[in-house]
Amino acid sequence: MPKSSIGPFISQWHGVIVPLAWLLAAVFCGLLAYRLIFFLYGKIDKNPGDRAQLVFRECRAPLRFALPIYAIDIATSALHLSGAFAAPVSHLLGLLEIIAIAWLAIKLAFVLSESLVIHYEALGGDDFKTRRIVTQIRLLRRILLAVISVLACGVALMSFRWGRELGGSVLASAGIAGLAVGLAARPTIENLVAGFQLAITQPIRIEDVVIVENEWGWIEEITTTYVVVRIWDLRRLVLPLSYFISHPFQNWTRNSANLMGSAHVYADYSVPVDEVRSELARIVKTLPDWDGHVCVLQVTHATDRALELRALVSASDSGKLWNLRCAVRERLIAFIQRQYPHCLPRMRAEAAMTRADGFNGIGRGGDALS
Repeated sequence: MPKSSIGPFISQWHGVIVPLAWLLAAVFCGLLAYRLIFFLYGKIDKNPGDRAQLVFRECRAPLRFALPIYAIDIATSALHLSGAFAAPVSHLLGLLEIIAIAWLAIKLAFVLSESLVIHYEALGGDDFKTRRIVTQIRLLRRILLAVISVLACGVALMSFRWGRELGGSVLASAGIAGLAVGLAARPTIENLVAGFQLAITQPIRIEDVVIVENEWGWIEEITTTYVVVRIWDLRRLVLPLSYFISHPFQNWTRNSANLMGSAHVYADYSVPVDEVRSELARIVKTLPDWDGHVCVLQVTHATDRALELRALVSASDSGKLWNLRCAVRERLIAFIQRQYPHCLPRMRAEAAMTRADGFNGIGRGGDALS
């Protein structure tokens, strides 16, 4: 290569290599700062608990992305880039910074909410109060994440010229566009408002036992738009948030999990009710699902064929109550079969007898089983 052309060649490559070296150095410094932050954090907290591990796990990725971006931004400012690439590079860095800030804000919101959940769960105490607070925290966190995402998208769009023009045109036609958007987004807005209402009034909480749409189950998940109910047979019923504001449903654990339930047994009129009542008291004392509060046996109905005996018992939650009712019913039936088999329900009939002299006699006290 002639000496006369070496100078422009070196000058041309110098204008490319130096900025590239600065950018690589900036990325290296950003990653070094990331490593240094977590190294110092580990030295300060030598016995990291659940919260520290949560910070380590959730904030690593956004910081690994954000610190090199900000280091590159500082380096490009120091280089004073000019020419056709200056504006696109600056715009790209701005978009990446918006993404980094939004990502970090989302992770910090998650870390803060989960730290509060860990704190309240570690306190123990009233299970209902803990579940109420945990439900509020997680529901508000989902709303906050949605707000952060929408704001980040809005700021990123406004950085484009066509985005600003689009925003101006939308504002200029706010009447028609607002009406159309409002009608299209009505279900979403209803669910968002319902989410705030659920977070404040707390008609349902995580793991509440409910009967909804004639299905019995537990509240498994509450999101910003829908609620997942885990049915007793492990099916999942997904309902919009607005459903729990506008429709009636049963909540068996609203203030307390204690419940009463009945077990019905049918017997003949000759059954000794007091003996069966005493047997019920003896039975429930042997069952671990009984909470020791309610144990009552009453004759609640009488037909032309049998008596209806209702055993009313109580348990500490719905699952134990179901097992208790089944066990009481089985053992009361076994007791009557064993001790008073003649008191089981039966059909009575009277047979008419015709004598040769024309007198119709009726068999008194003659019970026939059918």
